[in-house]
Amino acid sequence: MLTIVRQGDRDFDETLRALESRGEEDLSSVEPAVRAILDDVRARGDAAVLDACEKFEKRRPAPLLKIVDGEAALGRLPREAREALDLAARRIRVFHEHQRDDGFRFRDGGAVLGTRVRPVKRAGVYAPGGKARYPSSVLMAAIPARVAGVRDVIVATPLAGDETDDSILAAAHLAGVTKILDAGGAQAIGALAYGTASVPRVDVIVGPGNLYVACAKRLVSGTVKIDGIAGPSEILVVADKTGDARIIAADLLSQAEHDEAAYPLLVTDDAALAEAVVKEVEVQLEALPRRAIARVAVDKQGKVLVVRSRAALAEVADRIAAEHLALHVHDAEVLLDSIDAAGAAFVGASTPEAVGDYVAGPSHVLPTGGAVRFGSPLGVYDFVTRTSIVRYDETTLAAQADAICAFARLEGLEAHARAVEARTKKPTS
Repeated sequence: MLTIVRQGDRDFDETLRALESRGEEDLSSVEPAVRAILDDVRARGDAAVLDACEKFEKRRPAPLLKIVDGEAALGRLPREAREALDLAARRIRVFHEHQRDDGFRFRDGGAVLGTRVRPVKRAGVYAPGGKARYPSSVLMAAIPARVAGVRDVIVATPLAGDETDDSILAAAHLAGVTKILDAGGAQAIGALAYGTASVPRVDVIVGPGNLYVACAKRLVSGTVKIDGIAGPSEILVVADKTGDARIIAADLLSQAEHDEAAYPLLVTDDAALAEAVVKEVEVQLEALPRRAIARVAVDKQGKVLVVRSRAALAEVADRIAAEHLALHVHDAEVLLDSIDAAGAAFVGASTPEAVGDYVAGPSHVLPTGGAVRFGSPLGVYDFVTRTSIVRYDETTLAAQADAICAFARLEGLEAHARAVEARTKKPTS
């Protein structure tokens, strides 16, 4: 059952502090094993990946890197599924087209300054293959890469070898994925990061995974760029007396059913609504197909924070910094303006978080565990590099030479100063 805590109670501040630190997931328990897998992949390449697949996935995929007929897989899906995937792909592409960045240049006297933006050459997308398959995540991660201009996008996912693969392969086709790495876990991250005889090295790795995948991404960060360390899914519903307990409960359970570690959270300034939501969650849980998973999430992480004012709603939301923020309040846009930290905001009772998961358009790959304080949703900007452009003419360099040389000598870097003077001072005879 959801736990209710009230502002002013002894355990309110303790609960809020615990929620603020929920992103401090302990990867140390798996790090030695993950480090060993990565070291083995770096040393032995394909053989190490295959050995790890045999050990952890109970199979030896052949070949590791596949070019699969995703169009055929799309054709095998039911019509409703095909149409849903196609709708989502189109809307995701349209949204991310607006994120394109062409860079800029401007003239400042005799200097030309600017930024050049180029896509990375190759990107890897991790798609989990455990308790559930998520073709939506393939679309949400691969399409922004393709919109950015990435030519080669590889999806890493352990294939089952039957019709359950069709949704993933169909999504990969619609997203413009070029190849499938038929492996999961830390071994797949290692293959993408370091490259093997079969698997080309990528420049960026994105996408969520389990504890081993998260740890592997952290360890290869710096060798490649990563989007972040994904933790359990989470939703924070912010509600006032205008909220509907039935709809709020449904929103909370939409995240609780993801996995047992999910965070279904509610903050409200209406005590009666808090009680009603708790009861409604219990009613809806009984009819939920994944109730065993949702039950654990609700009982272990589910919290209802009852606060004293509308201002406190925003303050608590900002402190929790949720992946998904759902606003069931009067003047929701006004309240949103006072909340800085949120991965994706679902504004108003007519906007369920599920629209963001599938067809709204913005990528649903979001920072978790409070990382939205400094992170952003996955986007086109994750798949590009930026180069600073600097071009001086002789007159401008001469005008700034004294300042540059003074700065260089202030830092004890004489060669820097002489590199300027070699261009601006006439040689003495």
